Amino acid sequence: MLENNPNSKRSFVFFNRLTERFTEARRKLDVVLIWAAISGLCIGFIATFLRYSVKFLILQRSLVASVLAGYPILAWLIPSLISGVMVFLSFWLMRRFAPETSGSGIPRVEGVLDGVFTFRAFRVLLVKLFGGILSMGAGMVAGFEGPTIQMGSAVAKIIGSLAKTSPENIRILIAAGAGAGLAAAFNAPIAGILFITEEVRPKFESWSLAYRSVMIASVTATISTRLFNGQQGAFLKITQFERVPLGDLWMFGLLGIGLGVLGYGFNFFLFRALDWFGHLRGLAYRFTGLWVGCTIGFLAWLSPLATASDWQVLTGSGEGAIFWSFNQEPPGYLLLFVLIARFALVMFCYGSGAIGGIFAPMLSISTLFSLSMARELNSWFPDQISQPAVFAVAGMGGLVAATVRAPLTAMMLTMELTNNYFIVVPLLVTSIFASISAHLLGGEPVYSVLLKRAYDKLQGKPQKDSV
Repeated sequence: MLENNPNSKRSFVFFNRLTERFTEARRKLDVVLIWAAISGLCIGFIATFLRYSVKFLILQRSLVASVLAGYPILAWLIPSLISGVMVFLSFWLMRRFAPETSGSGIPRVEGVLDGVFTFRAFRVLLVKLFGGILSMGAGMVAGFEGPTIQMGSAVAKIIGSLAKTSPENIRILIAAGAGAGLAAAFNAPIAGILFITEEVRPKFESWSLAYRSVMIASVTATISTRLFNGQQGAFLKITQFERVPLGDLWMFGLLGIGLGVLGYGFNFFLFRALDWFGHLRGLAYRFTGLWVGCTIGFLAWLSPLATASDWQVLTGSGEGAIFWSFNQEPPGYLLLFVLIARFALVMFCYGSGAIGGIFAPMLSISTLFSLSMARELNSWFPDQISQPAVFAVAGMGGLVAATVRAPLTAMMLTMELTNNYFIVVPLLVTSIFASISAHLLGGEPVYSVLLKRAYDKLQGKPQKDSV
């Protein structure tokens, strides 16, 4: 009998307490975590769909050009016109249904979390997705991460609204969706988490719940992306480096200073490009998408495909330029030419207001700049630099740190992108020096300035020059 068996009685009491604790824990488990997990899974699928759709359109344009190769004029004219029409349609969708989808959309997400902007989530999702496919499929120099971050926050808001959860929980889900969008774009879950905590920095009633939601959404988005893309490991499959000797670290400080100057210039010219396109009127404004798209389409026709990928070197998000610079080992003058060309094209594309992010283009620019600087330093100190190409990887984090002013996010994003975890110290040195250099020059974080510009535009205030 139970009364006469002390061991059985103790077991019964223990089981009862365990059941009570489990029931209480389940009651306390906030349902927002479940919605965050579902949001992440959906975002991973949408990010994959966007990526494959863009890649398909780029390959189809290349196929059209190859079919028309026997007709010299048509070979460049038709692909250019196709790109022009695609970008024109993207601009029409954006301006007609959701102007807030212009550019990367990241400042808009920050503004929504700050309570500055309203969020038409369903419109944003559809326009950003199909407008982004048309724009980036035309070869625009823009990244996937901006669209996936804004679409991620839109998906999360839609799910939260359908679940009829509280306004505070919807804000948490919006932040979680944004982090998941970055994670899905780059196969980088930790960078997605850090992006929210370091760059977006929203305020919540319960940061613990928000942090767990961001973490869960970023992880499930990465899992979803890998289910569709396979266990590909590093997003950028390039050289894996060993630990860098301590004697080489001073050169990463020099690299960081150079990237800080470059980052300052990047922000300066980006804002000038936005100002220039903002003053367009009449037909030039109405047909911005057409003439911008035709220009990019022509340059895409001139640009070769990178051998390690199906992306182009001059145009596109930048993967083609990165693979080309690593695998082809181009001469210095060619590296410099592609660097200047891609720098100018980022200003041209993003300044026009086209849908797309700037993270990925910055990664390609920093790679080209860092490789050029590594070759120069190697000619001066041939015995000092044991692995010149490691500069390119460290430089990826440096430029992002200088422009966005989020060094931890930049460092982790670079390591997850390239699967180079042994170069954490050079990455830190480069990112810190780049961030400090840009700050000393008087530069401001790019998304903070873009958010302020968007808010001033909403209030009808004149745009002030700022870097």
